[in-house]
Amino acid sequence: MAENLKGKRRSREEWRAVFDRFAASGLGVGAFCAREGISDSSFGRWRSLLGDAGQVTGTATAVERTGFVDAGRIGLSGDERIEVKLELGGGVVLHVVRG
Repeated sequence: MAENLKGKRRSREEWRAVFDRFAASGLGVGAFCAREGISDSSFGRWRSLLGDAGQVTGTATAVERTGFVDAGRIGLSGDERIEVKLELGGGVVLHVVRG
């Protein structure tokens, strides 16, 4: 865990190092910022100031894209039906129907 530096002013080089650690962490923004002791808003502000995270670290955008969203347990009984549609971009749609 990094030293808690909340409120510390960082240089551009220090922020680049933060984004490098973020890319290597495999964490989402919230969890990473909590671990590093920095605010989500500062992280986002510097990310936009330094350019797209993909340009800053080369991998940060890939880390965010591979995040997992737990939808919880889906229990179906009788005639219940569930339909999930994911728009993946580029005209690709994943459509799953159960029930």
